[in-house]
Amino acid sequence: MKDLKINSAKWVLDPTHSELTFKVKHLMISNVKGEFKNFTAVIENEDFTSGLVKASIETSSVNTNNNERDNHLKSADFFDIEKYPEMTFESTSFLKEDDDKYQLKGLLTIKGISKEVVLDVEFGGINKDPWENQKAGFSFDGKINRKDWGLNWNTTLETGGVLVGDEVKISGEVQFVKQD
Repeated sequence: MKDLKINSAKWVLDPTHSELTFKVKHLMISNVKGEFKNFTAVIENEDFTSGLVKASIETSSVNTNNNERDNHLKSADFFDIEKYPEMTFESTSFLKEDDDKYQLKGLLTIKGISKEVVLDVEFGGINKDPWENQKAGFSFDGKINRKDWGLNWNTTLETGGVLVGDEVKISGEVQFVKQD
């Protein structure tokens, strides 16, 4: 059993070993994947399950490997990066379900709208890297309805249906480094 109890009051995201990705239905037949390249996060407390998890994501760092689509996502139709340069997440609970499975709840704020989200989290454990930095690893998954945050743009297809699905699947692989 992996113990979530830690001896430090603060862990910060290691961005070189972390990723935040999403995927959404396109044309109702396949998924388009993307990521946010720039984000920060911190866990503050002695114990992850009672700690506060905070994250900030730069909306301008959205990347789907297509400049035209990325520019559309940055526009007022979606993230409106000029008016809303960041999205935020702040945890409200982190509950243990079994040995290494947890449920993280929190408020996700996009375009000034805050709604609760639920993420399924797998705790990978704690280990030291070759430079004696203590690291903690997590994987997480969840889904949201983009329209709950005012991300409403869409177009109807000639054959019926819509261009962009409402459900967005979110996932991440994150490492945190213990701060002394």
